[in-house]
Amino acid sequence: MPSVEAGAAGPLTALSPIALQFAQKAFIVSGGRLLMVRKSAADPFHPGRWEVPGGRLETEADLDLDDHVRREVWEEVGLKIDPGPPFHLWQWFMPGTGPGGGQIRVVAVARRCRPVTLDATLENQDGGDHLDGCAWVPLGEVGGYDLIPSLRPVMRAFLNPAG
Repeated sequence: MPSVEAGAAGPLTALSPIALQFAQKAFIVSGGRLLMVRKSAADPFHPGRWEVPGGRLETEADLDLDDHVRREVWEEVGLKIDPGPPFHLWQWFMPGTGPGGGQIRVVAVARRCRPVTLDATLENQDGGDHLDGCAWVPLGEVGGYDLIPSLRPVMRAFLNPAG
């Protein structure tokens, strides 16, 4: 294998840069129903598919991880929640938007959360959320929803915690 001088371009520098981001998803259950949100037709990645509320950490705005998941849920569905424990960790990749393109690697954690309020609304979201619906879905019917692909194994872990 050829040697690489210190400071010289090596084989990995030819790859596109990868930015790392962190996200949380809130699995909010009340009365045997899970709160789910639907991506709008304008969503650039998963139009019309379903997921749960949550999003990426804003390092300047979020004081801690509980604050982060509370903010995301409030912005997307207008609920106040009591953040619970994490139960699943996963990742996905997205195309980068900055100069030079590259990729964004999103590392995410799913958390079981308890609702403090129950009247879900999409009025607080910003345009980047791309949501056009939300619903309290009976747990037995969640499998019939067209989920975003990266959420499918997480949903299985949520619905079948023993295995």
